[in-house]
Parts: sequence; structure tokens; C-alpha cells
Amino acid sequence: MNITPPLLPPQSPPLPEPTRISVSDGFELAYRLWRPATEARGLVVALHGIQSHSGWYGASSSFLAEAGYVVAFLDRRGSGVNTWKRGDASHVDRLVHDVVQAQSHLARHGFANMPKILLAISWGGKLASLIAARRPELFDGLALLAPGLCTHMRANAVQQAALKFADAAGFGDREIAIPLDDPSLFADDPAYQEFIRSDPLTLRRVTVRFLRISLDIDDEIHRSSSRIHCPTLLMLAKRDRIIDNDATRRLVESFGSPCKTVLEYPDACHTFEFEKDREPILKDLASWLDTTTQVARKGMRA
Repeated sequence: MNITPPLLPPQSPPLPEPTRISVSDGFELAYRLWRPATEARGLVVALHGIQSHSGWYGASSSFLAEAGYVVAFLDRRGSGVNTWKRGDASHVDRLVHDVVQAQSHLARHGFANMPKILLAISWGGKLASLIAARRPELFDGLALLAPGLCTHMRANAVQQAALKFADAAGFGDREIAIPLDDPSLFADDPAYQEFIRSDPLTLRRVTVRFLRISLDIDDEIHRSSSRIHCPTLLMLAKRDRIIDNDATRRLVESFGSPCKTVLEYPDACHTFEFEKDREPILKDLASWLDTTTQVARKGMRA
């Protein structure tokens, strides 16, 4: 399936070309890599939301690279430039393995001896939190930006049961429209809204199986949140109409980490990348990265 290259968001620098790695089932997973001009402070492995992809986040990735970080932004299988089986995944473990194997690949190719941070946006926050609970040894910090841990659009009990039944009955391949078709949910600026509306790589539909997997991730995070022990940053947008900020705070508070930082931005919408004044937000993120990676480096030398 051929898909045209992504549009560039407004005020975005040029994107690095995607690189591909072969994961354990033979799938060629795409990611984009931003490198700092000087010695790297750490590696940031980044995960996007349910509809977005790495091409949305060129400005923030460039900012973090200028702050001294290698940024490896993965396109989730079925998303972005990963054109095979759009909007689908086989099971929870497969999505976890993709990130774990990408981290291992990066470690083997020059980024082993540095602190590693898992950064996730929106839906990606669910997957990142699950990985932090399952594989605590892999990352030195977890940064969650408006994470989709608790949303205002969660399926009710009847809808959840219907999804699980449909998948079990062999209808997992059926596609369902993602109920986020209003670009104003993501950004206030009309230019960014038009970008979201026009970007050919924005994901519009997912399979029944993917939605069932998403429910499975929710369930496991709630059962295992106390196993997340790494320093955690939670960044919330006060005007977010997708994320239930209060419920998200409560869930993150249940994480086992003794070091949790919560920042909320009163004028922000869901996608920090698309804020008119995003620089203070990105500076806060870079400051947390500096503190967290400095502590991690001291631990590595001990």
C-alpha cells in the first residue's frame, strides 16, 4: 500500500527520513532519528498517539535534539509510514515487543551507554506505561504528555463487551472510525486543524482487534501501576477535551515511583506540539530530562 509522504505541520523544520529496523516477526518498523550536534545527554524513545505519527512532532524533537538529546520517534505498526495493516496490531505483546526491540536496536547502534527515557503522547502513554511496568530495567524515566490513560471517550461496559465478543467471533479485522474526527480536539489554531484534516498519514480508522487490545492495555495498567518505579513526568493540558485529567492524576499517583512530577498548562489544548506558545512547555520537558538523566548518569557511574 503506497501512501504519500506526510505534510509538514506549520512552523515545523524538515523531517529526517524514516529509518527501518526488522523486529522479531519480520516487520520493518519505521522511526525517525534526531541527533544533537554535541555529545548526547541521553536517548529519548518517543511514542505517538492513536491518530498521529512521528511526522507531527518535528518541532519538539528538534528542540530536544538542540537541548542535547537523541530522539528516536517510532511510528507504531499500522501507523505513519508503516503502511502494512493500517490501524491494526496482532496483540498487546506485539506492540510491547516492537518498542523493546527498537530500544535494543538503538542500544546496539551507538546509544547503549547513556540514560534512556521513554516519552509518550496521548494513546502512546498507555503503551509506554505498560512497558515501564513490565520492563522496568529498560528506561530511566517515563515522560507522559497528555497521556491517554483515562479519557472522556472510553467505551462503556456494554461497548467493551461487544468489542471483545466481536474479536473473539472472528471479526477482529473489521474497521471502526476513530471517534476523534474533530481537529479542534487536538489544537485551537486553525492552521494546525487544517494540517490534521489534510495529512494523508493521519490514522482515521482502526480495527476491532486494535480497540480490544487497547482495552487489554487499560486493564493491565490498572492492575500493575504500582510496578512503575522510574521517575515519571505527567504533563496535562487544562483545556483538554480528550483526556480526563483528574482520573489521570489519580492513576499516575498510584504508580510505585517515589519521584513523580505533575505539570498542568492552563491555556493548552490536547497536543502541546500545536500550541502557539509551546516553547515554555518544551523547556519544562527539557529541564525534567536534564534532572532525570543527570541522576541516571550518576547511578551508571556508581
